[in-house]
Amino acid sequence: MARAAASEGPRADRLARRAERLLRLLGDARLGLALLFLAILANVSAALLPDGQQLLRGWPYSLLLGAVALTAVASVAVRAPAAWREWRRPGPVRPGIGAVEWSVPPAPPEQLAQRLAGAGYRVRVERSRRGWAVHGVRRGWSRFAGQASHLALVLIVVGAAVGAAFGSELTFSLLPGDQSLLDAPRPGFSAAVRLDRLDAEFGTDGRPRRLDVDVTFLDGGEVVRSETLKVNEPGSFDGYLVHAWTYGPAARLRVESLAGAPLLDAAVPLDQESGGRPSGSIELPSADVVLGLALVDAASNELGVSALRGSSVVGLERLRPGEAARIGPVVVRLEAFDAWVTFLSRRDPGLGVLFAGGALLAASLAVAFWLPRRRVTLRPSADGAGGVVGVVGVVGVVRGERFDRPSDEAARLRRHFAP
Repeated sequence: MARAAASEGPRADRLARRAERLLRLLGDARLGLALLFLAILANVSAALLPDGQQLLRGWPYSLLLGAVALTAVASVAVRAPAAWREWRRPGPVRPGIGAVEWSVPPAPPEQLAQRLAGAGYRVRVERSRRGWAVHGVRRGWSRFAGQASHLALVLIVVGAAVGAAFGSELTFSLLPGDQSLLDAPRPGFSAAVRLDRLDAEFGTDGRPRRLDVDVTFLDGGEVVRSETLKVNEPGSFDGYLVHAWTYGPAARLRVESLAGAPLLDAAVPLDQESGGRPSGSIELPSADVVLGLALVDAASNELGVSALRGSSVVGLERLRPGEAARIGPVVVRLEAFDAWVTFLSRRDPGLGVLFAGGALLAASLAVAFWLPRRRVTLRPSADGAGGVVGVVGVVGVVRGERFDRPSDEAARLRRHFAP
């Protein structure tokens, strides 16, 4: 039993050392940068190649994103213990570039530690044969902000990459009463939106003051809820963001043959442009004619209707809402003007990761710049002795982060230790 336990001890130590080496390898910044470069290269290739989007949908790209995320976590795991130890057990600060020194009135180390703690520092008194020293750290937890910022950058890249690889986007136009799926048809997918009404208000200059789109979201043909989409206020349903993207006029027509047979009773979108005017067309195969439509006067709601057979115009009239006229071989009645709306439906599974990375980056940078870590060491001056007796003076050394010189903190401590 003792021999077995003795053999398991070295084996466990070897496994622990191998695990630590693997963790340090995964947390190496060079490996992380290389993987990030590969991910960026894959996204650029997908954007440039005709069928490049397929590169982002296979398992190799998913494996690459997982490796990028793993290196970020490993990097934090490797560096976090050192930051934690320094925060909980402050270490010595050496004079040099980036450090500020000042003279402190002589006092016992316990008293100096007490006054340093009163200045907001976590304090540790160190004693040795050579003498004593008081070490302190203020806001030591802010060192984690630097590690969090690295992790945030990886989250932003991973979130954007996941959205590009596994997201979807669909554009479709609807007339009032029409509905459409929010994504390309596939088995089991039934999330849809129905356009109920476009409520617009325009100013005297013709610019829209309000564009409210009333829609109903459906799942499996059943109504889930109704919502009003406003400018810059998209709707959200089943993981999709639904924007009312563009809009335009439509003409609701009733078309009959000369014998009174109904040929059309629907709204025709004027989603094209002819001579700077909204226009559209509808084919009537049973009458062997194509109706061309153009909004000739928006102020008076006058619609120009032409009947074409082949390349010949067989009829031409202007109608206002409620009017009817014979145009070639058909009778056309303009019931009213309506509107069509183009929607943009987008699903981005990486959006939450992207926003989390952005929020983490903003928070970590704010902490790093406005709440930086400060480290201090108080020691007897060179001509002093190891104890209180014979100490001529005490020298303090304060050091900040790499990007600043803590002169203000040194001045604050100088005033705090002033007799």
